[in-house]
Amino acid sequence: MSELTSEAPPAAPAAPAPTSLTPSTYLKSILGRPILVRLHTGVTYRGILACLDGYMNIAMEQTEEYGITGELESRYGD
Repeated sequence: MSELTSEAPPAAPAAPAPTSLTPSTYLKSILGRPILVRLHTGVTYRGILACLDGYMNIAMEQTEEYGITGELESRYGD
């Protein structure tokens, strides 16, 4: 299982999220923002969420790959 988080700075407290917020809706709301994807293997990717398809596959831009030790391994994209 992978973990996906937005790296946006914390915002002021807001009203509770609507109950109709789905994972797909959430991902669409953060398109173009920095995200962090952590795989179950421990590898982490940091980059900009570029797009999302109907199967919730994502594409990222300006992405950096960090190994399980936290060291930068590769850079991908623009």
